[in-house]
Amino acid sequence: MDFMKKVTVYAFSTICIASLPLTAAAEPYQTVVLQGLDKVTARVSTIEAPLGDTITFGTLEIIARHCDKRPPEDLPESTAFLDIWEVRPLEPAKSIFRGWMFASSPALNALEHPVYDVWVLDCKNKIEKPAEEKPEPIEAVPAPPAPDGQIIIE
Repeated sequence: MDFMKKVTVYAFSTICIASLPLTAAAEPYQTVVLQGLDKVTARVSTIEAPLGDTITFGTLEIIARHCDKRPPEDLPESTAFLDIWEVRPLEPAKSIFRGWMFASSPALNALEHPVYDVWVLDCKNKIEKPAEEKPEPIEAVPAPPAPDGQIIIE
């Protein structure tokens, strides 16, 4: 590659990288809002799943592990990490899904089940970061009194 081609590729790469939008980090939330479809009854249900709690939807048990949502000034996106098991009577629980789901692309990483569909709608109840504790100001400690007849210079 000659010098001019290298310069052109470098300049183009720099312009492309500089034009990428700066995005704020997604913020964590306490509750995942899911929507579930029972394909047999055609019933659609909205489910609120607090992080760490087990929620039952038909024969499914869902545990939301994490939920992130981008701030309003960024492109809208809610993502959740879910564990989903199928629990049937007289059978051991069977893990059928573990991973991230995206509200903007429900088909990207979907639950594949013959009876149920589950997808992420939103995140609620933002987790507030604790305020940083400021250290207490250190008070000046007075110098000890000088022994008789001595001068202390600091």
